[in-house]
Amino acid sequence: MLLKTVLLSFGISISANAELNIVATTGMVADITRQVVGEHGTVSALMGEGIDPHLYKPTAADARKIMNADMIFYSGLLLEGRMTDTFLKAARMGKVVFPVTELIEETYLLEPPEFEGHWDPHVWMDVSAWGHAVDAVANALCVQDPSHCNEYKENANEYNKQLKELHTYAINAIASIPPEQRVLITAHDAFNYFGRAYGIEVIGIQGLSTESEAGIEDVNRLVHMLVDKGITAVFVESSVSDRNVNALIEGAKSKGHTVTIGGRLFSDAMGKGGTYQGTYIGMLDHNITTITNGLGGETPDKGFVASVQDERVDQ
Repeated sequence: MLLKTVLLSFGISISANAELNIVATTGMVADITRQVVGEHGTVSALMGEGIDPHLYKPTAADARKIMNADMIFYSGLLLEGRMTDTFLKAARMGKVVFPVTELIEETYLLEPPEFEGHWDPHVWMDVSAWGHAVDAVANALCVQDPSHCNEYKENANEYNKQLKELHTYAINAIASIPPEQRVLITAHDAFNYFGRAYGIEVIGIQGLSTESEAGIEDVNRLVHMLVDKGITAVFVESSVSDRNVNALIEGAKSKGHTVTIGGRLFSDAMGKGGTYQGTYIGMLDHNITTITNGLGGETPDKGFVASVQDERVDQ
């Protein structure tokens, strides 16, 4: 690996049979990269199950992985804001550091009022948008390893076919929820692209970044909305504290309105490695199916490909 890194730094090409050593930040980025690179590279993710990328600070071990990698893929749009210095250092050393959201047009991106001047980074919540990230990975791999470019393009095309089917599943599933119940309340604002793509109102108790805090007035306002609209389910997230969601439930209870947790969603991190929810498709399938069932819609048994596992949430 060290020899390969030295050769690359001097612009010397690597054997066509060499396997790329790739580091990705989040599980979502790592998974699509694995789908595209196939047998021509190994991909390791720095952030695993339940890790919040908004707050993540790279360790010394992470820095070594990055400096020893041939390519570094990250989401971009300031999702991994605390890793900026590490990326800059790697780039100055001649590393290929690539944001997978590069091909997404600015006209598509959301800029919520509380984040004026910054885009909402949670684009993977719209499956059709994440397809552009798949294409971006293929393009970057073709530049780095042109001898296998056709394979990278074919892998990307095949994977995007699956994503298109998942996108259609999401549209149909959310549409089955009674219109008055199409309100998704979660711990933080990670689902705005999801809401726009699939026709559901989204309300996050916290802002876009989990570094923001929800005040008492925010919680009280949402409690009144739950009661007034008769909403009976809210959702927790795998990488965000349940504290504010539980405060909503208790607030509604004090007003004689029962609200339950509709399920635990994956927002900024995927499920456990080696499981279906530990893949990008599995993550979104789980979210779509859980939201639909929790809000009174209908889905096939166990979701998109009959693989979603129920996750009990203690209340």
